[in-house]
Amino acid sequence: MAGVCLLGATPASAAGGTGIGTGRLVPTVAAVVGLIGVVLGGLALARIGTGYGRRGAILAAIAGLISVVVGGLHSANSAGSFGTGNGLAGAIVAMVVGPIGMALGGLALVRSRCTADRLTG
Repeated sequence: MAGVCLLGATPASAAGGTGIGTGRLVPTVAAVVGLIGVVLGGLALARIGTGYGRRGAILAAIAGLISVVVGGLHSANSAGSFGTGNGLAGAIVAMVVGPIGMALGGLALVRSRCTADRLTG
């Protein structure tokens, strides 16, 4: 018991629901995936580097879609509201960041098609 008290995790604070649990982990990962989609879409749209062209645009759109779907499913199935530890805030962030990544990826994909058409035509 002394080791537990030295770490600051007493049984009373461990039952309080602090930290990341399974209820918060899934929407947090979905929000991070959506943020990665936004970054990939922005890089593909700005054409920074050589590896962020069409492939980066497709990956950004897919990451945004995954973020929206996982965030939506989690928010639809979550019990309670903010502050209960169920991850509703992370799910909402995932549903906001996901469409931004999808839009940036789509814009970069359209831009890469227009450029490819100009080069071949």
